[in-house]
Amino acid sequence: MLGKEEIVSPHLEELKEHYKSIITLLGEDPSREGLLKTPDRVAKAMLALTKGYTMDPCAVLNSAKFKEEYSQMVIVKDIDFFSLCEHHILPFYGKAHVAYIPNGYITGLSKVARIVDIFSHRLQVQERMTLQIKECIQQTLNPLGVMVVIEAKHLCMQMRGVEKQNSITTTSDFTGAFNKAKTREEFMNLIREGSRL
Repeated sequence: MLGKEEIVSPHLEELKEHYKSIITLLGEDPSREGLLKTPDRVAKAMLALTKGYTMDPCAVLNSAKFKEEYSQMVIVKDIDFFSLCEHHILPFYGKAHVAYIPNGYITGLSKVARIVDIFSHRLQVQERMTLQIKECIQQTLNPLGVMVVIEAKHLCMQMRGVEKQNSITTTSDFTGAFNKAKTREEFMNLIREGSRL
C-alpha cells in the first residue's frame, strides 16, 4: 500500500554495520557467501517495515477530505496489515476493520486503508495501533463516532514463549456514537458478514 519505492536513509550504512555485527555475535560468519549481502538486505527491509515513522497519517486523510452531508456508518473492513511487535521485533499480522459516522466530512476510502498501513509500519503493540487509528480519524474528520477493531496473529506467540499457533488477538476502541451498544453491535454484525461481491 505504501509503495515499492527504493528506501533512502542516511542511516543505511550504519544499520548494515550493526546487522553485520549481530550476525557475528550470533556465531555466524558474515563473509560467508550466503550472508555477504544479508546486512544490506536486512537494513533495507527494516527501513521499509518502519517507514510509517516518516509519514503523517492525518495529512493523508486531509488530502482527500470532502464536504458531504452523509451521516450513516462508513465501514472499510478486512484491511490486511503487517507490523512488527516492539517487544521482540517479530511480525504480527491480520485485518483491521474501521468505521466512522460522518459529521459533514468524509475521506477517500483508500485513505482509511493507508492510515492503517502507516501506523502498522512502525514498531507497535496492537493495542496502541488500534488507539492511534481511531484518534487520527477522530482528530482529522471530527465524525460523530469512530470504531476500530483489529484481529491479529503474533509470531512472538507462535515462534517463541508459549508457542500457541492458532491464537488470535482482538482489540477494539471507539468514540462518540459507538458508545451506544446498539451502534457497536451493528458494526460488529456488518464486519462478521461475508462479502456479497
